[in-house]
Amino acid sequence: MTKIIHSYWAYIVLLILIIAVINAIIGLTSKKEFKAKDLRISLFALITAHIQLIFGFIAYYTSTYYETMRSIGMGEVMKNSELRKPLIEHPLMIIIAIALITIGFSKHKKKTTDAAKFKTIAVYYAIALILILAVIPWNLWLSK
Repeated sequence: MTKIIHSYWAYIVLLILIIAVINAIIGLTSKKEFKAKDLRISLFALITAHIQLIFGFIAYYTSTYYETMRSIGMGEVMKNSELRKPLIEHPLMIIIAIALITIGFSKHKKKTTDAAKFKTIAVYYAIALILILAVIPWNLWLSK
């Protein structure tokens, strides 16, 4: 059940993160004022990403992949690309991406100009989005 929630919640995270990145880029390029709506969009992206991380941890530790890793050992997992991606690469890159979102949100609050706020959100959230898109198990998603 957790794996299903994790899979479907990912669509929400991606959508909100894309909206946050586009909103920040538009705000930066059009020299808009950073308003409460902009703060809420970036905050909502942060919150949904963290909720996804919690679902991901639960799905990870209750998965058959994790049981396989425990039985064959980390050395064998690292040699097997089919196991390495869901057990090592995906979780690690997602944690890095969510850390970037968190850092970007925190840093933007310290900026004094609207352009600097939009730029911080745009850069950190865009890098996080690229990392997330790079490690999504597309073969599992598209086969549903």
